[in-house]
Amino acid sequence: MLVIRFQPVGKKHQKIFRIVLQERRSKLLGKIIEKLGWWNPRKKIGQFNEDLINFYLRNGAQVSDSVWNLLIKKNVIKGKKRKISIKKSKKENESS
Repeated sequence: MLVIRFQPVGKKHQKIFRIVLQERRSKLLGKIIEKLGWWNPRKKIGQFNEDLINFYLRNGAQVSDSVWNLLIKKNVIKGKKRKISIKKSKKENESS
């Protein structure tokens, strides 16, 4: 199954994210099928290939929740935003 998700690139505390199409089971920094855009969260700017994104969505590709919400916000696709839950690590659970 194919998925559209973020792939982090850049320096340690200055991440920029590529929006890529990958196989769901591949590693985050693994082999990509196609680059669909990029997003800079610090400057809140990005570029999206709307035609390719819509093509892959029509043909059954899934979208991660974070990318879905970003594409809705930037009017690339239409729909409702998804709720994102952040999992706590074991250390945080033990100290609480």
